[in-house]
Parts: sequence; C-alpha cells; structure tokens
Amino acid sequence: MIPVQGLAGAKVAVLGLGRSGLSAARALQAGGAVPLCWDDDAQVRAKAEAEGFTCKPFTAVADFEAVARLVISPGIPHLYPKPNPVVSLALEAGVPVDNDIGLFFQSFATTGWASFDVAPRVVAVTGSNGKSTTSALIHHILEHAKRPATLAGNIGRGVLDIDPPHDGEVVVLELSSYQTDLARSLTPDVAVFTNLSEDHLARHGGMGGYFAAKRRLFAEGGPDRAIIGVDEDEGLFLAGQMAEGRGDDRVIRLSVERKLTGPGWQVFARKGFLSEYRKGKQVASVDLRQVPGLQGSHNHQNACAAYAACRTLGLAPKVIEAAFHSFKGLPHRSQLIGEKGGVRFVNDSKATNVDAAAKALGAFASVRWICGGLENEGGLEGLAEACASVARAYVIGREAARFALKLPVDAEVCTTMALAVQRAVEDAQPGDVVLLAPAAKSFDQYDNFELRGEDFMAEVAKHL
Repeated sequence: MIPVQGLAGAKVAVLGLGRSGLSAARALQAGGAVPLCWDDDAQVRAKAEAEGFTCKPFTAVADFEAVARLVISPGIPHLYPKPNPVVSLALEAGVPVDNDIGLFFQSFATTGWASFDVAPRVVAVTGSNGKSTTSALIHHILEHAKRPATLAGNIGRGVLDIDPPHDGEVVVLELSSYQTDLARSLTPDVAVFTNLSEDHLARHGGMGGYFAAKRRLFAEGGPDRAIIGVDEDEGLFLAGQMAEGRGDDRVIRLSVERKLTGPGWQVFARKGFLSEYRKGKQVASVDLRQVPGLQGSHNHQNACAAYAACRTLGLAPKVIEAAFHSFKGLPHRSQLIGEKGGVRFVNDSKATNVDAAAKALGAFASVRWICGGLENEGGLEGLAEACASVARAYVIGREAARFALKLPVDAEVCTTMALAVQRAVEDAQPGDVVLLAPAAKSFDQYDNFELRGEDFMAEVAKHL
C-alpha cells in the first residue's frame, strides 16, 4: 500500500466504494487521514463499514465544512454530461475534488528514497486504443531485462494498492481519460500517448474535452520524456507543444503510417519493421513480422511506444527485441484462440470502438467478422476502408438488425454469440480468420468486454 501523504488528521470524503474507492480509503487511513465514505449501494457500504470505515451521506454544502478533499471513483461524472450532485456540493463548498491517481502521485515519493542508488520512476500510458497492451508490454520487457517493475492503474493492481517502490523500480501505469481528467497531481517521469479516436465523448463534452483530458498527463506533469503517437492531428499538435524545437529529444514521435525524419528522436514501423532514428540517422531496427504476440499495425504501434519507453529507461534494442518474442499478448486483445482446418480464431473483444475494430480488421487478409453491441456516440463511420478484408459480418446484440444495416459489407443478423460463431465456422474457408472485433460496447448483452470475449472463446471451443 502507498499511504497518502499530506492529509494526516484531515477529514477526506470518499465517494464511490468500488476497487479504487476502497483502496483510496485504506491508503488515506494509513496516512493518518480520516475517511468519510459513501456509496449509493447499501451492500457496498456494509462492506466498507465492516472494515471499520465511517459511512455518511453528503446532502448539503454544510456537510463539507470540515472536509479537506473529496475523492471520487472514475465512473462518477464531475463535469459532463452533468456533475454528480455530491461533486456539485463539494465544489460549491470550495472543497478540492481528486481521485486515487492524484493521491498516488502526491504520495509516491518519500524521504526514504534518499538511501536508494537509483530513484524509482513512473511510466504512465494513455490513449484511446492500445494503452493496456503497451503498458503490459513495457512491464514484460522490464521483467525480461531483470529490472524491478510493477504494473498498475487500469491494468494490474490499483495504484494505491501497490507496495512502496524498491531501489530502481519502475512503476508502469495505464491511465484512462477518466483518471487523467481529474487527478490533481500528475507527475510521471515518462508519459506515453498512443493515439486518439472518438470515445467517451459524452463524458468529456465532445472530442475537444476528451483530448484535453489526455493532454493533462503531459501539460500538468512535465514528464522528463514525452512519447507521442503523431498519426492523428491531436498527437502531432501535442508533440509540437511539448518540444522546444525540432531537435528536442525529450519528445519521441511515433508513427505506423509514415517514415519520420528530422533531427529529433523518432520511432516508427513500416512494412513490419520498427526503426529508431536519432539526429537524422537510424540507430536500430527490429523485424516485427515474426513476433506472434504483436501482429497487425495496431500492435506495431504498441510495440513502437513500448520500445521508445524502454529506450528512455536505458535498455538496449537487442534486449527489447528479444522480449518482444516472448510477449504472449493480453486476453481479449488480438488473442489467438486456436486454429482448425486452416481457419484461425481471434478474440479482440476489447475492440469496443470503430478505430480499434478497424485496426483489428486490417491485421488480416480474409475475415469472418463477428461484431455488434451497444453502438458508440460516433456511429460506425470510418469502417469502410477496413472492411476490404471482410468476407462477411455476423452481427450480435439486441439491436443486431439495425447495426447490420449500417455496415458496408454483407452482414447476417445472428443476435447471439452462439449463432454468430456457428455461422462463421460453417462459412469459413482455409486461410480465413474468424475475428471477434465488436466495434461496440458490450453492455446490451454482457457486463463487460471480458465476459463477451469469454463467451466467444467458449463457443469457439465447441468447434475446435
């Protein structure tokens, strides 16, 4: 646990008692603060009370008179589409609003670090797609190189649940826009921006607010190194804002769409090869074509980001390349389930938006595509080019018929996962890939994308 510093003796309101909320309450208590907790779910409150926490509702501005800070869970809106009523009361009372990420950065460094030979470092990864794989890959490379490392945030352990860092340890954090948008302290040593596409627009009041939430990781913290994907206008703009000039190698630009040139530091992938350029000269190259856990241009982008982060931490290209080959990938993210009769089955249930699904489709030459679910705010525009590899789509979800009408390919309405897998198997020819890449959220049929992916794997298993 990371005890929270700077709030000893203070009363701190904690709203939302899920994983991050309870973790924050424990860390606050360990640091000497007095947590005052609340959750609308009575069963959740009972669990907190069983641990000895005080639970009390906040229904008026006066309830915040003695409160030093309000800490909220990621799912609780603080601005758009409408602030949670408790957040509004806290703001009216002049009480700062924070989250567990802000508490972590406020409390991570301690006086005990004076005895370390090498200070611990934090690598924070954000972006619309690929941040989980990139974070896990960085962690995997560090472990392969025998460097002490911890994976936390949206993946791995909660940020305040991790142990205090060892000498030279690297903490790798995956951070969502919900987390970066609110954290009062954001001070990573290395910050990574993978890409940006339409997602969570209602929560952030539109694309500009969504980008602003991601940008805070760089603008608020001033990282020593900023690793930025520049294949979208927002990333290109962010890189320009962070750099002092063309040769500023504190900013590392990434691309999977073009060769990057110039006097600075660039990492890009073209035709399956990752290249690192510094001061206009190539210094390393890695063949990604035969790396089984990193297939497709979207994974090549993840590889570029992880490679750049590990290079800033002093790892040699050959060490990173060797670690690439032992990376197995993450569940539900371009996960190879099996193969039968020349047909491969791939689970990319995490492809919950159009951009992620398009990248998954682009990784294969002939696809039997299982898609559908709860459509995102931006609709299904942008899929036409990616669908060139699709032989047929098999649509699941409660609104499968409506979803299918919007697809630029031949589509069969299946509704259920069982029927979609069955029909895809019946139609598949040797060389085809049966791919689950929904391009939609799961909540119309499943509680989360993991359960959707597990259902796909269970149905595929019947045919293997």
